[in-house]
Amino acid sequence: MKILIFGNGYLGNRCKDVWKDEATVSNVHVVSKHDALDEIRKFQPDVVLNAAGIKGKPNVDWCEDHQLETIQGNTLMPILLAQACQEVGVYLLHMGSGCIFYGDSPHEDKAWREEDFGNPRPVYSRAKWAADLVLTTLPNVGIARIRMPIDWKPSESNLIDKLASYSKIIDVENSVTIVDDMIDVFHQLLEKKATGIFHVSNPGTMKHRELLGLYKELVDPNHSCEWISNDDLVAQGLAKKGRSNNFLSNTQLAQFGITIRPVKEALRDTIQKYAQAKKRG
Repeated sequence: MKILIFGNGYLGNRCKDVWKDEATVSNVHVVSKHDALDEIRKFQPDVVLNAAGIKGKPNVDWCEDHQLETIQGNTLMPILLAQACQEVGVYLLHMGSGCIFYGDSPHEDKAWREEDFGNPRPVYSRAKWAADLVLTTLPNVGIARIRMPIDWKPSESNLIDKLASYSKIIDVENSVTIVDDMIDVFHQLLEKKATGIFHVSNPGTMKHRELLGLYKELVDPNHSCEWISNDDLVAQGLAKKGRSNNFLSNTQLAQFGITIRPVKEALRDTIQKYAQAKKRG
């Protein structure tokens, strides 16, 4: 299988690291359908993965002041890429975000289903949800939503590094995505050319306190932080808007015979590998 990856960033390159010669990462910044078409015709892939997007630096608050750039990267670019893929008949897997959901779902278990409508608030989440709404109308397209990626490889985009760097942290419960499992699931979705929406999150939920407890146990016994409420995050000026906190149901993966490790098992394994990577430098 020949995979063409759009998005020369953290997650796109993590996929390339694992998939090796099977994948190519495009360096092109897509601002027109022809930009995408030229790359697809050049590399002749069997499938395309869109791992590109705007998440803002140092965090998503950046998107609040850069609305048009955020919409261009998270709404318009995926549509342009989808246009190109439709024109040449190539399957597209678009990396979406579970951050389009805020709070509990209306279901008894409080978890959001793949077919549920989003209730996004910030610019980032609205732009991601807008792309989902459009892409789900097209054939030969899959949407793989992830949540707060956790990786053994140190990176500023890794939730481990993010939380470890903060002096004040909210202790909230969420669905999360372990990157090793995400890469495996993405590959299976691409192989199967699976259409529809998929929540690529590890079964179960995780609290920030659990992650940092493992971090203190396995990585840095001297780590400390101050725990604050979600309301304090905005009240103390640490964020412009409250963050998305939610639980995701990932029942659609099973329809394609795809399984994913429970979060408790995957989290400890990942932080153990992270500790080893930090020691190696």
